[in-house]
Amino acid sequence: MHTNGFKQPFQYKKIPIDDLRARQKKEKTDRARNTSGTVKRIWAYLAREKGMLLSVILMVIISSAMSLAGPFMVGKAVDDFIVTKEPSGLGMLLVWLLLIYVLHSLSVFLQNYWMVGIAQNTVYSLREELFRQFHRLPIAFFDKRQHGELMSRITNDIDNINNTLNQSVIQIFTSILTLVGTVVVMLVLSPLLTLITMMIVPVMFLAIRWITKRTGPLYKLQQQRLGELNGYVEETVSGQHVIKTFSQEKRVIRGFQERNENLQHSGFWAQVFAGFIPKVMNMLNFLSFGLVGLAGGILAIQDIITVGVIVIFTEYARQFTRPLNELSNQFNILLSAVAGAERVFNIIDEEQEETDETSARTIESTDGRVAFDKVTFAYEDTPILKDISFTAHPGQTVAFVGHTGAGKTTIINLISRFYNYGSGSITLDGIDLKDIKRSSLRKHMAFVLQDAFLFHATIKENIRYGKLDASDDAIIRAAKDANAHDFIKQLPSGYDTVLDQDGSGISQGQKQLITIARALLADPAILVLDEATSNIDTVTELQIQDALKRLMQGRTSFVIAHRLNTIQEADKIILLEHGQIIEQGSHEELIAQNGHYFHLYKGQLKSNA
Repeated sequence: MHTNGFKQPFQYKKIPIDDLRARQKKEKTDRARNTSGTVKRIWAYLAREKGMLLSVILMVIISSAMSLAGPFMVGKAVDDFIVTKEPSGLGMLLVWLLLIYVLHSLSVFLQNYWMVGIAQNTVYSLREELFRQFHRLPIAFFDKRQHGELMSRITNDIDNINNTLNQSVIQIFTSILTLVGTVVVMLVLSPLLTLITMMIVPVMFLAIRWITKRTGPLYKLQQQRLGELNGYVEETVSGQHVIKTFSQEKRVIRGFQERNENLQHSGFWAQVFAGFIPKVMNMLNFLSFGLVGLAGGILAIQDIITVGVIVIFTEYARQFTRPLNELSNQFNILLSAVAGAERVFNIIDEEQEETDETSARTIESTDGRVAFDKVTFAYEDTPILKDISFTAHPGQTVAFVGHTGAGKTTIINLISRFYNYGSGSITLDGIDLKDIKRSSLRKHMAFVLQDAFLFHATIKENIRYGKLDASDDAIIRAAKDANAHDFIKQLPSGYDTVLDQDGSGISQGQKQLITIARALLADPAILVLDEATSNIDTVTELQIQDALKRLMQGRTSFVIAHRLNTIQEADKIILLEHGQIIEQGSHEELIAQNGHYFHLYKGQLKSNA
């Protein structure tokens, strides 16, 4: 345990850049090319604000010109008035000098003001595009990733881009213009002193290159570890009940410390290497001053240049190294932003759920006849379903039973097209599911799952989610049919009671009744029930079963069941094992076969006795 939050950084065994290199060996793309492409894509977003961007560039040109004019006027004052001791005209020059600095300050204010607007518009577009992409991605994408890590993309990474745009873009423009302008004026005044001043450039370039080769990967690793930490925090906060139930607080804290130290480690070394840049630049800056002063003094003694030129060159030497210093610093910040932007664009570039809006059809109504014909499905080269064939006729209830991993949930995911099947076919009223628009298909479906998900909203809004244009009266009727009306009316605010995302304040059974009301309001032709009565007390279970009977009436229903006594009335029971159908029929037919279902059913009866 460490109490100060910083664990003796100078005792770190190694720089974690090796960790990133090990990861990069697994990547097929070239990081440098990705960095260049990422910068181009960010620029494409900035280019949308052409008017404001041109105004910013104009202000940058003016401010850079004024920063060059100031030292030149000071040098002129030295030569014309101080050396000659002629004060006539000095007052007017001071007025001009004042105007130059006022104009410089005003242009800096305006460029910063407009750049903030550009940055905000850019990150607004990025954040919106990323959020829209989340809703275009298939369920399989979210199944493979931590939700907290995905949240880090839309918060930390985009905030990092925003901060960089506010700080770096103007600074880079200003530094480049100042650098070019300074060199031009210096060459006009004294090519020899200019050459002496630029002697430090190769040394500066080599030093910056050595440093940035290390800071770039470290910043990328830092962003990756920040995402991992956020994912872990989101997971542990969501799982507090389980953590406390099993008294795993210490283990979770240790896990957090490990990830926090990894982030601290990479962040420490990133900042250490980035901190070398200003120190190196200051040292080279002092060296430049010394060379300019020595060479300028010799040239002034020989009347080759004036004292004013030395004054101008001393200031320009500072202005020459300062843009280089700022460019190198901004380059480190830019690398950090590019690492974040790359993570954002990686999500935006993810393959979306297969679009079918142009070729597929919309169905206005359906009888609910679903047929599987030799359907095979594999998840990432792992076979899940093999030659699945069955038919659910309109209004029938089909129940799936089997051990965990048998393929029950996968079949439901295929019916709802959360996943696309491989070979074979699945049809609805004789139409292949792949020929039906997903939005149209799911419009005729409703789900009541084991884990009742409720939004942070009122009970009324949660029920209305099944049909957004439903009236309050329709919502109340659905709640009554779902046996939820009575307990809702007993709540302090009734239907206007605001629920948390996990529905705290009401029981698990009451949450389930609300989801049943939501499904009733949707009035679907096809219904999916995933063990909707598990972990519910007996009284509430009877209420839920009564509501479910009302909900299932006249609808094609697919039920995933673990307790076989809840599905005895199903029209067809399908027993799955290792992704294959081994038995199917009604409860009475399967019992009469004296096969796997019979022994499974008898085993449950004994365990419940």
